[in-house]
Amino acid sequence: MRFDDSMKSRREVLALAAQLGAAGAVASLWPVELSAQALPGKHAQLKALSVRPLDYETPVALLDSLITPIDAFYVRCHMPVPANTDAASWSLAIDGEVTSPLTLSVADLRQLPSASVTMTLECAGNGRAFFDPPVAGIQWRKGAVGTAKWTGVRVSDVLKKAGAKAGATHIWIAGADRPMGTQPAFVRQVPMPKAIDPGTIIAFAMNDQPIPAVHGAPLRIIVPGWEGAYSVKWLNKLTVANTEHDGFWVASGYRYPTKRVAPGSAVDAKDMAPLTGLVVKSLITAPLDGATVTPGPVTVAGFAWAGETDIARVEVSTDNGATWQPAKLVGAPVKFAWRRFEFGFQATKQETHTILSRATDAKGQAQPIAPPWNPSGYLWNAPDQIRIEVKA
Repeated sequence: MRFDDSMKSRREVLALAAQLGAAGAVASLWPVELSAQALPGKHAQLKALSVRPLDYETPVALLDSLITPIDAFYVRCHMPVPANTDAASWSLAIDGEVTSPLTLSVADLRQLPSASVTMTLECAGNGRAFFDPPVAGIQWRKGAVGTAKWTGVRVSDVLKKAGAKAGATHIWIAGADRPMGTQPAFVRQVPMPKAIDPGTIIAFAMNDQPIPAVHGAPLRIIVPGWEGAYSVKWLNKLTVANTEHDGFWVASGYRYPTKRVAPGSAVDAKDMAPLTGLVVKSLITAPLDGATVTPGPVTVAGFAWAGETDIARVEVSTDNGATWQPAKLVGAPVKFAWRRFEFGFQATKQETHTILSRATDAKGQAQPIAPPWNPSGYLWNAPDQIRIEVKA
């Protein structure tokens, strides 16, 4: 199946409607496709899908490295970036089911043992534009993903310092961004076992640099292996709780059908469950879609990831899925991070090749030809595909 752009204008209308519905009473409309002028600094390479709030996709050409440079990293915001992200005046409150409620500065946090995690961060809606029938929301294609090294302190150390009580079941996570119009406040929750996992950290650095404002400065929680919205930006409050949060983003948002549903159908709330881990997926980063190559050896390369699970193998097809061959996995696996794959073949004559990549994780889960449809357009993970022309 070739993903066509013929639905583009219809999808953009749906995306705009979804943005307006979520934002409530907003003073003006904004185009879905814009230049990158609204995003500061070197991020101008990214593709704007929304500027109110900021949602910018990374072109595939910028994703051909294990660590994604900061200025090439996609930007996802549910609400406007806070006006003040100054680390010197920032504080993080820890309250709820604790024996010693705390308010910690960034300097206080830096006094705790440091920890780093290299992880692939992906928006749950990455690939939403490929669902048919279309669904509302930001129409991400392939570039709402990137891998970075995050450095900070373990959430478990902060909870220990505050004296989290034994009966606590969750932490509620809040940031300093404020809703637009009637939009509900952005609060997420993480079950306690994931919260105290050594990989779950409060980060103050990204790729060994201070986190930029658009990526959550000065503090961002990092929940590795889970869909990106758990890694809340502009972190300023953790509440230890023995109940689930009843806000929109937990009780209604970021939920997924527990069973297959007919494309385009409504799903009853009782048949929905919260998203957690990412699904197995791959991305071809070379050659680029639409490239022209000369006859001879061609190397297909890219990355595969599966959230909390390792990649077991990647297969590549150069004939639109008729046959598949094993690709080489490059380098040692890094927990929570994508794995590079490479595959070489001989382009012997002038023709068109539709090339696909299909990853399988350590649990035996492979990318499906047709991912389950869902009304929010989450977790698209069909085999990636590109088309190249061979010309002398």
